[in-house]
Amino acid sequence: QLQVVESGGGSVQPGGSLRLSCAVSGSNLDYAAIGWSRQAPGKDREAGSCITLADGSTGYADSVKGRFTISRDNAKSTVYLQMNTLKPEDTATYYCAVGTNYACKDYVVPQVYRWGQGAQVTVSS
Repeated sequence: QLQVVESGGGSVQPGGSLRLSCAVSGSNLDYAAIGWSRQAPGKDREAGSCITLADGSTGYADSVKGRFTISRDNAKSTVYLQMNTLKPEDTATYYCAVGTNYACKDYVVPQVYRWGQGAQVTVSS
């Protein structure tokens, strides 16, 4: 059974940095894309970034472009989200999404097979 485990959330002041990790294990599924979405209190979940595992191509939403970087370590079956220059509006629960069959569609995982449990990120002074 596929397991998706996020780690690395926390609290940081505006302008600070955090790195989230998404470790995938327990399945022989050929998953094609992994992405990060976030959900702030009272708001819908929104996609933010995606990486296609076959070629490492990436996509970002305008809200995080230039500040966030998604990367992968195939040997560790782990995807990272490096978040720099954090803003209070980045405060949310961040979810890792593992997708099968399809590469990223810009910054979106087109067919999510499994979500992680979420990691809280709080940006506040």
